[in-house]
Amino acid sequence: MKKLRWGILSTGNIARRLAKALPNSESGEWVAVASRDKKKAAAFVKDFPSAHARAYGSYDELLADPDVDAVYIATPHPSHARWAIRAARAGKHILCEKPAAMNAAEVSAILEAVKENGVFFLEAFMYRCHPQTAKLVELVRSGTIGEVRLIECAFAFNAGYNPTSRLFANALGGGGLLDVGCYGVSMARLIAGAAQGTDAVEPLTIKAVGHLDEAEGTDLYTSAVMKFPGNLVANVFTAVAVSHENQVRIFGSKGKIVVTQPWFAGSKGAKILVYRDGAAVEEIGTESAVDLYAYEVDLVARYAAQGQAPSPAMTWADSLGNARALDAWRKEIGLVYEVEKRDKMIHPLWTDTLTRRLDSKHVSLSLPGLSKSMTKLVAGGMSASSVQGQMVLDDYFERGGNALDTAFIYGQADASLGHWMKTRGVRDQVVLIAKGAHTPNCTPEGLTRELFTSLENLQTDRADLYIMHRDNLEVPVGEFVDLLNEHRTAGRFELFGGSNWTLARLIEANAYAAQKGVQGFSILSNQMSLARMVDPVWEDCLSVSDAESRAWLESQQFPLLAWSSQARGFFTDRAGVDKKSNEELVRCWYAEDNFERKKRAAELAKRRGVEEINIALAYVLNQPFPAAALIGPATTGEVRSCFEALEIQLSPEELRWLNLESSGL
Repeated sequence: MKKLRWGILSTGNIARRLAKALPNSESGEWVAVASRDKKKAAAFVKDFPSAHARAYGSYDELLADPDVDAVYIATPHPSHARWAIRAARAGKHILCEKPAAMNAAEVSAILEAVKENGVFFLEAFMYRCHPQTAKLVELVRSGTIGEVRLIECAFAFNAGYNPTSRLFANALGGGGLLDVGCYGVSMARLIAGAAQGTDAVEPLTIKAVGHLDEAEGTDLYTSAVMKFPGNLVANVFTAVAVSHENQVRIFGSKGKIVVTQPWFAGSKGAKILVYRDGAAVEEIGTESAVDLYAYEVDLVARYAAQGQAPSPAMTWADSLGNARALDAWRKEIGLVYEVEKRDKMIHPLWTDTLTRRLDSKHVSLSLPGLSKSMTKLVAGGMSASSVQGQMVLDDYFERGGNALDTAFIYGQADASLGHWMKTRGVRDQVVLIAKGAHTPNCTPEGLTRELFTSLENLQTDRADLYIMHRDNLEVPVGEFVDLLNEHRTAGRFELFGGSNWTLARLIEANAYAAQKGVQGFSILSNQMSLARMVDPVWEDCLSVSDAESRAWLESQQFPLLAWSSQARGFFTDRAGVDKKSNEELVRCWYAEDNFERKKRAAELAKRRGVEEINIALAYVLNQPFPAAALIGPATTGEVRSCFEALEIQLSPEELRWLNLESSGL
């Protein structure tokens, strides 16, 4: 295996433990250490002499060192994701101390950075890398104790209360769950998967109780019951305020297995005890002379080219699944970390200042009268209040996106988007699209009231583009046109448009505006996608996917902002799999002609070497009239996928073929 030169981020106890193990590995040499205090880094070098070791006073300096191949992230929990992402972007392989991040949203962002930059990533559960754990999986899979029915895991200790220490402080991700509870969750998921003949699986349900520290709100002790596929149940306990025997017990239909040292595999007295019904106890010794932490170091080197190590080590999917289970457990006991609250999300996860990494000017949409060009991919702000939503917006902006869509009816989305723009300092760099006047408030009075409320929530005195969310045929169209022009003259927006307006009503509005010499509607925001909307997603929603509407938009070169531009996941593997859990998808998009469109999109995607969903989005963006697409990516990976669609050019012939208007290319 290839030798790797290691850099260590942080100088705490766990960092020291790895530095001690590196000389005992087959593949690793440590060459650099970084601390926010360079004196601590220098002291670390003295304590763990290495021929090439050097000390840095910042983590970024270490990541910039060309002699560092891989990094071990041993910082406090809340900064794991930040430095993992920065390490990936610096081209370094990553061994990240558990937990990989504070929540599943952060883990997802790490994995996207890892995939995009082609580096290795392993969450450092050292017990998962030891042969003892592989042997345990083998015993379970081979049916040694029959059908597995119950797993009991515990990792707990009494640390002695100190609210400022990393074990208790909310700001440091304190509590038992993230520190050691993650071990029990990872073990239960691994054994549940092994019982099914596969890798680690996610629990179907989690029920938990626990006691939280009154001052910090972190978990002092907590217990969870999990149900897995195959009617398997797991009891997992963790604590930082009460001790436990810290063993793993697995009960099956024909016996049980006890692991005496599950977390510090290979240590003195470590063994697996197998109790088969009617047979003598089998004792499998697992003591090892090899340093426990050296196993994970060598796994990084052995599988660096593949990007991840195989199970029972933590695969990428395993780390994400573990984070999801921990999120669910925390939700059960009401544990929220301060860093996850909107008011604390004041800068991007991976940096202090939001900057452009990429530029999308070449795929912008210019609207006459709008002072800024807007990117043809418009990000929905509906989910901005979540950790995931804030990361999605950060990544979208860094990739060159600059158009943000929100609406009064989205509730807290306006306020969350306003918070994001203010804390990132980007209000003047984005095109803000505000919507209002949704039924039943689609009246002149309702429009004005909602506009003022949205601007207040958005922490700005103006939008760039205002779109009526609905139309009201009982109100003369001229009243809306006059009112919108009053707000425009007052500087509350530059242009306006309509969403879910009929073409006839839009034509009438603009004829009125032309006759009166005022501004008319500049954009239409109706549904459009490659898939035909069989049934409206919401009441009174209108589509312009039909040939007649598209012909009018082309003849007038009238701009369209298409919502549900990707048919809400129809062009992913969600379609045709689980109808019960995708009732909206079935109701709105399932039809024989749409499945033929999906088939053709997949065929063209294969030819182009892209994803099927990319082709579906490119269909909207390549229309013969000005078109932008409203997107709602849930992860940074989906943001990347959307931007890839901008690079796809479709010919008129391909557009017609995709939409079943011709039989072949």
